[in-house]
Amino acid sequence: MSARVLVVDDVVPNVKLLAAKLTREYFDVITAYGGPEALDKIRSQSPDIVLLDVMMPGMDGFEVCERIRSDPSVMHIPVVMVTALSDVADRVRGLEAGADDFLTKPVNDVALFARVRSLVRLKMMMDEWRLRESTSGQLGMLVATDSVQTQSAENSRILVVEDSSIDMDKIRETLARDRDGVVEAENCAAALELALSQDFELVIISLTLMREDGLRLCSQLRSHERTRQVPILLLADETDMDRVAKGLELGANDYVIKPIDRNELMARTRTQVRRKRYQDRLRSNYEQSLSLALTDSLTGLFNRRYLSAHLPRLLDRGGGNQKPVAALLFDIDHFKIVNDTWGHSAGDEVLREVAVRTSRNLRNFDLVTRLGGEEFVVVMPDTDLSSAMTVAERLRRRIADEPFKVTATAGTGEITVTISIGVAVADGTDGDGRGESGDSLLRRADTALYRVKRSGRNRVVADTRDQSEPAPEAFSGASGLR
Repeated sequence: MSARVLVVDDVVPNVKLLAAKLTREYFDVITAYGGPEALDKIRSQSPDIVLLDVMMPGMDGFEVCERIRSDPSVMHIPVVMVTALSDVADRVRGLEAGADDFLTKPVNDVALFARVRSLVRLKMMMDEWRLRESTSGQLGMLVATDSVQTQSAENSRILVVEDSSIDMDKIRETLARDRDGVVEAENCAAALELALSQDFELVIISLTLMREDGLRLCSQLRSHERTRQVPILLLADETDMDRVAKGLELGANDYVIKPIDRNELMARTRTQVRRKRYQDRLRSNYEQSLSLALTDSLTGLFNRRYLSAHLPRLLDRGGGNQKPVAALLFDIDHFKIVNDTWGHSAGDEVLREVAVRTSRNLRNFDLVTRLGGEEFVVVMPDTDLSSAMTVAERLRRRIADEPFKVTATAGTGEITVTISIGVAVADGTDGDGRGESGDSLLRRADTALYRVKRSGRNRVVADTRDQSEPAPEAFSGASGLR
């Protein structure tokens, strides 16, 4: 995996050495020799990751990192501090300033390259979610999520896999300061079972387990859909950096070197929980925006946009399997009178109840959509004309036989509502040997619906291919009262 890496250090030989190492690993390297220059290049050249020295004159690395995290346009870029400082307090200060990792010079090359690749993968994934959210915002559907730093890390649920009683006691005491959700697992099998059955925001795995391989558990967690996005924090000895690097390649997010420093464990844990919650917010916003884009807010049914995307695929599949696909196009008779007599609120109640009755009288894999106004479409896979007519007639009766209860300004009342239905079935060809298109199928159903309107409402009429009466030039969609 290639990436653009910004190397920042005020010592020229340090920059050249690190740049040469990264270039040999096929990274695209850009350089800066001070804090202000680094900030300029971050904004102008958009690196995928920043390797930042701490001890620089004027503006040190801590201040540079804080400025990166305070700028919404670049705050998502991963930052790894690379420094001669080895004190745990400095490491914690860097993490609290927003750094993703803190590597001590001389840097272990294996750990460096694995960390860079791991963070770049994470950035690419987060960039995709942020782009989707940005698109939703441009469509006016959602307000953008904040940043990782604004997320709370309180009251999280954490799974810990550690067989050292000394280390387990330290972890428990550290995380219990502001968390009640620490769950302990005695072995990898128990941990996997817990992770697959419960929701956790972080899994801490020791690589020093006496009888088991923590890396195997990492691999298993990343292979299951339920746990694929749960952050993993590794605990390892300083002499085991090769296995740490392997863990990062397998998808682990971070690591802590033993002996465990409580402040560092707390800082790294908070970072991972905040990231998880930020990613969950992005995903939730995207799914919500998708729902808003593809469903009708009044009835909860799919809308015209979804029908336009889904129907061609359904017809392609039906044609490939040589199975018919039926379309029922119907609207509510004299719906304008309902609105004029009872008010638009009552009309909305009728539309919602029509949607409910329709959905209840179909198979769970049949598609029901509201085109707009009082028009609806039902698409039924693997349904021939005879079956489609039977379903349409049953649906017509379910609507007409039971009055609709509505609430108007004058009080509650009942309305008799009827629908007219046009039916068409795609049998796999469109006259020239090709599969019928979605527009063609809906146009034929619309033709049948016109025929219902001309011959009297509250009926079901089927369209046939050999009829002599010309069809409309195009499917009319939400055309209002007919």
